[in-house]
Formats: sequence, structure tokens, C-alpha cells
Amino acid sequence: MNFEAVIGLEIHVEMKTKSKMFSSAPVGFSREPNTQVAPLDMAFPGTMPVVNKQAVINAIRVANALHMEIDHTLYFDRKNYFYSDLPKGFQITQQARPIGKNGYLEVEIDGVKKKIGIERIHMEEDTCKQLHFMDYTLLDYNRAGVPLVEIVSLPEMSNGTEAMKYVETIRNIVLYSGTSDGKMEEGSLRCDTNVSIRPIGQKEFGTKVEVKNINSFKSIEAAIDYEIKRQSQLLLSGEKVRQETRRWDEASGKTVLMRVKTDAVDYKYFCEPNITPIHLSDEFVENAIRTCPELYDSKKERYLKAGLALSDVEIILSNIDMASYFEKAMDKVKNPKDLANFLIVEINAYLNKNVLKITDLSLKPETLAEIVLLQEEGGLSHKQCADILFKVLEEPTLSPKDAQKALNIVAQVSDTGAIMGFVTQVLDANPQSIADFKAGKDRALGFLVGQIMKLSKGKVNPAEASRLLKEELLKR
Repeated sequence: MNFEAVIGLEIHVEMKTKSKMFSSAPVGFSREPNTQVAPLDMAFPGTMPVVNKQAVINAIRVANALHMEIDHTLYFDRKNYFYSDLPKGFQITQQARPIGKNGYLEVEIDGVKKKIGIERIHMEEDTCKQLHFMDYTLLDYNRAGVPLVEIVSLPEMSNGTEAMKYVETIRNIVLYSGTSDGKMEEGSLRCDTNVSIRPIGQKEFGTKVEVKNINSFKSIEAAIDYEIKRQSQLLLSGEKVRQETRRWDEASGKTVLMRVKTDAVDYKYFCEPNITPIHLSDEFVENAIRTCPELYDSKKERYLKAGLALSDVEIILSNIDMASYFEKAMDKVKNPKDLANFLIVEINAYLNKNVLKITDLSLKPETLAEIVLLQEEGGLSHKQCADILFKVLEEPTLSPKDAQKALNIVAQVSDTGAIMGFVTQVLDANPQSIADFKAGKDRALGFLVGQIMKLSKGKVNPAEASRLLKEELLKR
């Protein structure tokens, strides 16, 4: 019997705001435990929630990017449950009227696009962080009340790869819209998956299994594919799939049982009495959308139109700080591809060697653009400009022109007559290479170009030297 998987995802995104969803307590990662709290977060009597305006703006921007219907009236609800991660005994969320609904996004796998429906996006407050030990648990309420958006997909994914691409796309949206830093390893973006399988052709869903504790894109794909295989083996052996909550264990590469589910939990939702409905004007919603920073897909399309290769675009956009650096220098060069080459090769090599982030780089984007222009307009080779770049990185007080003088770098020789003199000398000295070239050995051409560059001490234009060399080889 052949099965098909039905997968839905719930993604929790911590929003990058200065204060919490309903209190003035600051938001910060890796602070001393229980130092980023306000009386409301700890459920002190007499405290009242106040809605974070920036969190609403962020939620609108994400909803718009996901092609959703945006509700212009905010309603909040209480989700009641008694657990140590919420001192109030309830969570303020949006159950009945989410801020966005009926959206979608597209993922592309091997050149094929697939549209995945999104049921809803709603705002809520995060719970505290629990640190479990052998015989006790510590509670850090710094995270309690941090603004969240929860994005709930329709069950329209069929394998781990689709799910991984879906989460990557969501992360790009929240990252480039300024909503979140999207760091899965720090819990800023958390993903719960719901996986079931059914015989191909069957309309009814199979028994749903929830998988938690997934903290990387690779793990999302691996956890779902493992769970599909596990459930298939159970059904093929005549056993039933139980409704469970499982966690992904990175070390073993398996999902592990956390608890068996029975009936659905009744959270006894009701309208939050301390937050009256808030009407959002058309102007407020439109302004939130209009002022949204440029998103990943828009930048990608623009960079491709500027002549960058897809692989280069994906490398640059994989790091939002690198994309910002590239953006500041892009309009100051003739060909953005030349800039991308320096950024991806030389700059990345320097950062990796020195264990730095691009935000630590002393070299300003405008200075890198000056170095690129020395190649585009100053008659220097990429190798010469790379030497200048590393000199400036070593001595930040030097300008590119000063570094060029210090290294005694002169412009390339592009004069046809001068280059032809080097070509003739090299060919006269290497008759065997001429014979190899005529015999179809492509390496011979590269060798001869190398000899020309060596003889000229790197001063000739390599492209022009290669052109003249080919012409002369055909004459001999």
C-alpha cells in the first residue's frame, strides 16, 4: 500500500520590538534571568495590559506579505490554562478574530512552484522559558509577554523538503520586514509540525502527530521525513498511529514520544475584558504596509535584473547584514556583479579567517566601491584590486589610492602593440604548447596566458592578451 503525507505547520515568531506585547518591560535575549519583567508580566494585582503599537504594525506587514485579508479591528481573547510558564493563568491571544486570514505563499523546488495556503496569522504574548533539571525546574520570565505572531498553514505540504522551504520563506519575510531576527537557534522562530499519512486516494486525514523542538531548517526536513517513514511502517505492520506529541532528537535522528494526546484541551476562550476592540484606520494599515522595508523576493528580483547570478544573489541575501552592506555600495559601481565578486570571495575570506561578522568590518561600503571602480575604470585587474583591498583592511587609515601607491601597482597595459610583443615572445619560447593547442589540448591556452602574465609581471590586460593569443595561434 502506498501512502501520502499531509503536513501543516504552526510557526511562532518573536517580534523585534523594544517592549513586550502588553507591558513596558524591555525585550532582550541573553539577559540575566528575571530582570526584563514588569508587574503585568508577573500578574501583579491591579495591572492592565496596553497593546504594543509596533507589534501591530509588524503583524500587518507580515500578513500583507502573505497575501492575507487584514482585519481592521483588533480583538483579543483569553486562552485559559494553569501552568507555570504563565503566572496570570491565561495567555492573551487572538482566537476569534485573527489580524490576518486566508493567505498563501509560494515555494519553489527544482524549478517547480507550489502555492501553500495559510489559514491565519494572529498576535499573542510568549510564555516564560523553562529550564528543566533532574529534580527541579527553573523559570525565567524575561520571555513572558514578548510579542509573538503565530502563522498557521493549511495542511497542504506533502514532504519535508516542502516544509523546509515554507519555513525558509516565512523566515525571509519576517527577517527582511524587520519583524524578527528569525534566529531558530535562539527561539526567535519556533516551528511545530503536524504530520499524518493516508492511503493515496483517501480523502479523510490520518491520525495527526505533532512534532516539537525543531530548531533548524535541516531538522525540519529530517524530522518530517522520519515521521512519515515511522507512521508508514506502523500502518504496514498492522498497528495504529496514536495521536501524540513528539519531539525531534537531533543526536539520534529520531522523533521521541513526549506525551499521548486524548481529547482536545478546552481552553475556555473568551474575549479579553481589559482590552476593548481597537479600530485600525485605513490610513494606519496602508502606512504600515507602505513603510515596510524591501522584502527578500523584491531584492532578489532586483539583483537578478542587475546582472547578478542566482547563486551570488542567494549568498548575499542569506545574510541580511551582508545584503545591507551590498546595498550601500551597489549604486556607486558600474557593474554590481564586480562588487558581488569582491564581497563573496575576498571579503568573506577575510571575515572567516579573522572570525568576524560583516558588521565588525572597518571597511566602509563606499570604500569597497572605490576599489571596485579601480578595476572598472582605473585599468587594474581583479587581482591587483584584491591586493589593494587587503592592504586597506590591514591599514584602515589608507585610502584605496594610497594603498595602490604603497604597493607600486600600476594600471594594466591594454595597448595592442605592447601586448602583442609579449605574445610573440611567449609563443617563440614555447613551440610544444603551440603543438598541444593545435592537438586540442585546452590546457595549453591557459598555460600560455599564464606565461604572458608572468613575463609582463601581471601588467597586461588578461582578456586582451587571451584574445590576441588565440588570433596568433591560429596563424601559426
